[in-house]
Formats: sequence, C-alpha cells, structure tokens
Amino acid sequence: MTDIIDRAAHSRNEHMTFRANMGVGRHGWLRLTPAYGVRLVRDRISHMPSGSVITDPFSGTGTTPLAAAELGHRGQSVDINPFLVWLGTVKTTNYTEDTLLAVADAAKAVLDAARTHDRENDLWQPNLFKIEKWWSPGALYALKALRNEIDKFEGQVRDLLEIGLCRSLISCSNAAFNHQSMSFKEASGEQVLFVVEESEQTLSTYATEMATIIESARFDLAGTAVIRNGDSRTGLADLAPADFVLTSPPYVNRMSYIRELRPYMYWLRHLDVASDAGDLDWRAIGGTWGTATSKLNTWKPDVETPVDEAMKVVRENIAADGGKNGPLLATYVHKYHHDMWLHFQSITKHLKPGGSVSYIVGNSTFYKHEVPAHTWYAAMLRELGYADVTIETIRKRNSNKALFEYDITGTKPS
Repeated sequence: MTDIIDRAAHSRNEHMTFRANMGVGRHGWLRLTPAYGVRLVRDRISHMPSGSVITDPFSGTGTTPLAAAELGHRGQSVDINPFLVWLGTVKTTNYTEDTLLAVADAAKAVLDAARTHDRENDLWQPNLFKIEKWWSPGALYALKALRNEIDKFEGQVRDLLEIGLCRSLISCSNAAFNHQSMSFKEASGEQVLFVVEESEQTLSTYATEMATIIESARFDLAGTAVIRNGDSRTGLADLAPADFVLTSPPYVNRMSYIRELRPYMYWLRHLDVASDAGDLDWRAIGGTWGTATSKLNTWKPDVETPVDEAMKVVRENIAADGGKNGPLLATYVHKYHHDMWLHFQSITKHLKPGGSVSYIVGNSTFYKHEVPAHTWYAAMLRELGYADVTIETIRKRNSNKALFEYDITGTKPS
C-alpha cells in the first residue's frame, strides 16, 4: 500500500487550460473543464506590487485567488455554488505540520476501518441518478466505506480527507473527461458483479491521492485568500476594493458546470435531489441544467443592455434557424448577456479607480450564427466608461474554426 506521507514529485505543464494545473500542487486537486490554467493567471499578476487585491467574481476551482496568494497578494472570489466556495477555501488555507500529521493519521485510520466493513453493511450512498453507471459494485462499496469513516472527523482534517474522496471517486469511476464535458465509458452489456480487487484498488487509490494532497498542502501561501458565497451580479460588497479583476466567467455555450460537479456535490451532500441542481444552475449565469431550461420559457429581462440592438439581430437568426429549440436558445443568449451587464455594473463599483479588468471568455455559435460575447463584453465595458478597452485573441478552442478564446481588458478611470 502507498505510504500516505511519502513525498511526491510535481510536474509543470505549459498549456493554458486546466491541464496546466494538473500536478501543480494544490491547483491540481480537482479538475473543472473548461477552466484556464495557473500559468495564465501568474502571467497576468506577476508584475503587480506585493499585497495587491485581486478579485475573481466567478471563483470556479479557485485558481485565481490561490495563484494570487502564492505570489503574496490578497486573492478574493465569490461563487454561487457552495461546493466551489468550500473547494476554494480548502485550497487556499495554510495547514500546520501538526494538522498534516493528523490528516495522515486520519487517512490511515479511514483506510484501515474501511477495509473491515462487510459489504453486506447498509452504508449511506448519494441519491445520484443511475449511480450504478458511475461505479462498479466493488468501487462503489469502497467509496461508501470511505465516506462512512470520513464522517467521523471534522475541521481541516475532514476537509483534506474529503478532497481525497473527491479525487478518488473520479479516478475510479466510469466517467471520462475526453472532451469539454463529462461522458461515460461504454458498458459491456454484461451483468456487473462485485469484485474484491476493484474495491481494494479504490482504497489504494485513496491512499495515493491522500499522499499527494498532504505533500502539496505543506507549503504556506505568501499572501492571503478569501472565497465567499455570493452572486457576481450583486454580491461583491463584502470584498475589499480590487486593484485588478481577473476571471473567466461561464461561456455562452449552454455548458452546465453543475452537470460536471454532480458527483462531488452528491458525495459531499451539497445535493440530494435532481431539482436542487436545476435550481442552483438557474441562479448561476449561463446555467441550463434541469429546470433551468424550462424556466427560460417565461423569463423576461429586468433592464436594457448596451448590446440589445446587436443582440436582437443574432437572436432573431437563431430563433429562425433553430427549429423548435431556436426561440429558447435565443432567450438563453439574451438572459446570459442581460446577467453579464448586471455583473459589469456590480464589478465596476467594486474596482478601485485606476484598477483594471481582464475577462477570459470564448465566443459561441448556434445554428452557425456567431454569438460574439467578446465583442459585446467590450461594448459593455466602454458603456461604463472603461478606458483602453482591448480584445486579444488567446487561442483556438477546438476543431470548430469559428471558436476562439479572448482576453477582454480595460481600465477604470482614476
């Protein structure tokens, strides 16, 4: 069995997506696709004076506040998803050596106790739809046993034990991350039986993951970070005024982050029924999971935006060419930019005079009609009085020749 307190080597990848974070200490603890890489963040903030206040109003996995704290700054974020607030907080906490020794002891105790469970025991499992497609019977029982034993701990020890659980449940699942969203490996069609070796492999995976987590948690952060639960359209008042806003908001492509986060959120009890996911996605910008889609049918805007006229042309084309789904997707595009306009007004109040913003976002297409989010972001910033608003093309996103990623920047007048 892997020794939980062994030291592990960490490689660094030069890509600009989340893949760059894998193996880079705490940045690689959990993945969220698509997400930008730590190198991009470090490049944007490395020149700033020590102690600068850097805000990410869409925290995600906490890449920006963690990178800011690593470089001696004050990183701060908000996210509407309580699981992501927890994750960002755990990643940006300094852990004492005594705490990490306690985590190592606790991980060993969890593994030892999990191995003693009889598979006939009635252990709690999350109410995840068709959970049997996610894990084999052996892997699922091992995860249930781990969850049962982790519940006996609390505080920072439990936090790190749960990071290990999250990493293990994905490592041992039938889910695949071979494109921008989660999919599942093809089933053989045969009846799947409980295999003891699969259960033991899952427990061994947990031991390996905990060793990696403990090692990467040893290094103190030079600065500080705080992640709050809040809405980026309204919930920035509790944060310190920012010198720099660096973020990658949800893209206008109907991808639901809730969909990919479901396994973590169910196992950590942030979700219990499917409607909870839909309700949370509806409150997020760009969300379309579950009931969030049906609610679009009756949505009406609260305010006008500076891009309404340009957006109307695109929306009409999408509605006309999209068949029965066209009008719904046209409304989705409207609501997304309506919400982003509310956000830009909120973030402008939060930004110090002379402060600057950097938004990493991609365009999208619906029925071959481009939704130029980068252009409309720039227009909204100019409407709010930002100076030197520029759009820089960062990279090609995939095989679709029309899709790119952009960095939209601007400076708030002094």
